[in-house]
Amino acid sequence: MSVDPTSDTGHTDDPSRYELDPAVAQRLKLNDAGLLPAVVREDGTGDVLMLAWMDTHALAYTLATRRGTYYSRSRREYWIKGLTSGHVQEVTGVRLDCDGDTVLLTVRQTGGACHTGDHTCFDADELL
Repeated sequence: MSVDPTSDTGHTDDPSRYELDPAVAQRLKLNDAGLLPAVVREDGTGDVLMLAWMDTHALAYTLATRRGTYYSRSRREYWIKGLTSGHVQEVTGVRLDCDGDTVLLTVRQTGGACHTGDHTCFDADELL
């Protein structure tokens, strides 16, 4: 991957400065907003922790740094999981699905993955 994890200022927390390898980028099928869903599961347990959204910069940054990085549709900005909360995600695997329209991340989660502090975003309501 042709991604430089440092910039001329030494600042590494700007995902928009990262570019995805063209061979990977051409396989992606982004939605109309330029995003694709990212399913995040826990390394070891296989628990599904959360669903988030990524664009090509967030995916490139995640691949380069192994830090779970996403695009917030509501805030219209990048967020590096755990940067403010300390509930970081060390990415141990990234897979693209057969259609190229969803990415699966495997992570070592520190603290809760959900913004509520729960271990997973799927702890609250069991429907069946």
